[in-house]
Amino acid sequence: MNFFEHQAKARSQSRWIIFAFIAVTLLIVLAVDLIVLVFLAAHGPVMDGANYVSQGALSGIANRDLWANNTGLLLTSSGITASIIGLSSLGKIAALRSGGGKVARDMGATIVTPDTRDPLRRRLYNVVEEISLASGAPVPEVYVMENEPGINAFAAGYTPADAAIAVTQGTLEKLSRAELQGVVAHEFSHIFNGDMRINIRMMGVIFGIMVIAILGRKFLHATSYRRSSRDNNAGAIVAVGIGLMAIGYIGLFFARWMKSALSRQREYLADASAVQFTRDPSGIAGALKKIAAYDHSSYLKGDAEEVSHMLFGSGYRQLMFATHPPLEKRIERIEKRFDPGEIQDLAAKLRKQEHREHAEAIIAQEEQASKAERKKSGGLFDFENMISNIGNPDMERIAAAAMITASLSEGISSAARSLEWAPEVLFYCLLDNDPELREQQLLVVVKQMGDISEQKLRHLLTAHGTVQADQRLPLLEICFPNLKRRPMSDIENILETIDLLAAADKRIDSFEYLLSRLVKQYMFEAHSPNRTKLHGSGKLKDSVDELTKVVSVVAAHGQNSKTAAGLQAAQKAFRAGMGVVDINHTNLSFTDDWQHDLDKAIDKLDELSASEKSKVIAALARTVLDDRKIVTEEHEMLRVICSLIHVPLPILNEAESKG
Repeated sequence: MNFFEHQAKARSQSRWIIFAFIAVTLLIVLAVDLIVLVFLAAHGPVMDGANYVSQGALSGIANRDLWANNTGLLLTSSGITASIIGLSSLGKIAALRSGGGKVARDMGATIVTPDTRDPLRRRLYNVVEEISLASGAPVPEVYVMENEPGINAFAAGYTPADAAIAVTQGTLEKLSRAELQGVVAHEFSHIFNGDMRINIRMMGVIFGIMVIAILGRKFLHATSYRRSSRDNNAGAIVAVGIGLMAIGYIGLFFARWMKSALSRQREYLADASAVQFTRDPSGIAGALKKIAAYDHSSYLKGDAEEVSHMLFGSGYRQLMFATHPPLEKRIERIEKRFDPGEIQDLAAKLRKQEHREHAEAIIAQEEQASKAERKKSGGLFDFENMISNIGNPDMERIAAAAMITASLSEGISSAARSLEWAPEVLFYCLLDNDPELREQQLLVVVKQMGDISEQKLRHLLTAHGTVQADQRLPLLEICFPNLKRRPMSDIENILETIDLLAAADKRIDSFEYLLSRLVKQYMFEAHSPNRTKLHGSGKLKDSVDELTKVVSVVAAHGQNSKTAAGLQAAQKAFRAGMGVVDINHTNLSFTDDWQHDLDKAIDKLDELSASEKSKVIAALARTVLDDRKIVTEEHEMLRVICSLIHVPLPILNEAESKG
């Protein structure tokens, strides 16, 4: 199953959650109505012919007159119960709209900043950043649950732009780098496959169902005074409270069943995806074995009920409806020759080596520098496997991402990961090579951002010169986590400054357009994740004109289309791309106003279903690779367009495109 099929399945499962939630809500409404009838039958007279008589609760609820005389009350009770459940669920989901960081902070997690000096946290951030850059997704916020000694992790959020990955302190201390990489890759699979949004909705569903039990508990607490004062109705009120609690916990029983039905299979899929990411089954298998060897050390000290379906391993001991498959089953799917006896051997070994593993983690900070010395390996880019690689960056992509980050100078790298310097790094990427024009841009920065910001820019220029073209997009992705942490007023000013810097030379080149468009979308999704749809239900046959415009723009930017030879090569690439989707357009459509055309076309293509987007990506990839080479401008445009339609494209190397 590839990225697009995972997205379609996630959408289907979201609908299943809604239907199941409605069914459970109806059952709870009926149960509450039954309690109301029991209360009325026990404490109210019932018409028997021309006379009112009192009778037992259980026998009374069978009386037709009781139902007929209290129809309005029952409808009111049903409406109130359904409204409490529905509004509570929607309220909980709305409370989480600020993104995955909100969930992590509610769990007591602490954010890991890019400039952390702790070697274990530095290693964690490097792993997250490498997989993010390799896969073409924005770098998520990274958190650590400091008070949790077990091995566990989770990913939360609505979209990749507002995602957060959190791991326990035990995960940092007890896992090797390869094992940590396997766990993080597992969580990235949940990001790519649409599981995060399902998990957020499930949290809302569970809270809504639990509200009835909470109300019942408060009902009992409120009647304590009545019982002490020997109120004659106290017994009945206590019975109502107990009934509401019972109904709430029966609802929770069904909610746990829903979580189990959804979560277990997706955990298997995430494990398999993690192996595809890293091409190293021993990484994630080793993490699972250590959880087993430490006697199910994935359990959390805090209350894990609400987030249990989001975790890498079981958050607490579950006798029924476990949200995760048994550890042995998960390991067997990864390692076919797994022997359960290995767990006992590993447990004995870990007791002897635990202190040694912590010491090894200290040298993790040296790994990034060593990657800068590696030589880039060649290789033929396999066009036919491109779709299957989306959402599954292999070790070669992760290594390429590590080399890109290692190629950045220490000063630029530190500035991009700094909350105070991140805006200036973005502006730095837009500065022109022409000194005269660059001075005009610096005046724009003074006017918009102030003289301190301009001084920072001059420092970056003096220390590092102008930025290299192939480093601009990675710098944007590295800056993003700190940009979205700034106040909204700052973000609006930064976006306006970007537009003014791009327009300083009276023309907008492809990177200036792409930078502005991508930053705006990332910021919008980070601050309004609940208003973002990752995929729609559109069909490509209804968006042929939009596809034509996008493929035309990519083809034209891959060649010097102002010359006869360049125009001929662009036309050839355009036809090759459109041919992949069996659309026989003979002429590319490229105008001077291509930015406006591309804006409208991308918005329409973003409304396509996941499976239809795979065809768009195939057409774009074939267009770019038609001449068997990728220039920086093409690479930037291809990756950004994919990001704008919510498809994370793995990183490509120039060496990979030669054949």
